[in-house]
Amino acid sequence: MSYAGKQLPNIRFQTRALNSETNEYDWVEIETADYFLGKRTVVFSLPGAFTPTCSNTQVPGYDVLYDDILAAGIDEVYCMSVNDAFVMNAWAKDLNVQNVKMIPDGTGAFTRDMEMLVIKDNLGFGKRSWRYAMVVDNGVIEKIFIEPGKSDDCLTDPYGETSPERVLEYLTTD
Repeated sequence: MSYAGKQLPNIRFQTRALNSETNEYDWVEIETADYFLGKRTVVFSLPGAFTPTCSNTQVPGYDVLYDDILAAGIDEVYCMSVNDAFVMNAWAKDLNVQNVKMIPDGTGAFTRDMEMLVIKDNLGFGKRSWRYAMVVDNGVIEKIFIEPGKSDDCLTDPYGETSPERVLEYLTTD
């Protein structure tokens, strides 16, 4: 499948947002357009919250390089995973994420429509996202980075193509 020039799937994400009046978290539906229209963004998707590569390397790396990525012409950096809003918020808090915004794809609908949903039953995960990153301009994919070997029940967890360093290299190379 060719991704460059493709419009992102139109999905309603179920998220949790802090209500400033009640100081409680409320359910909020946020559509794809709310995240991506009128902006140039980087979004990276990964197999799961609290997993080793995602927690130890990928999310912290994007958080550290956040300002450099924004300086390269990006408006926002998002992390997406096939996890619910409770898990994504707890994970961000656990990692002390300061900059990257989390998008919970709890049902996997966005990931499925991106053709990146894989089965990871061999790890007891069920359906999850294959690891990918992309630059999105106004809701349209400009560039996508996909880890090699995409398959169900993959025995490895490739990481490199979707690193923040690789994406930043793309953004800063003429």
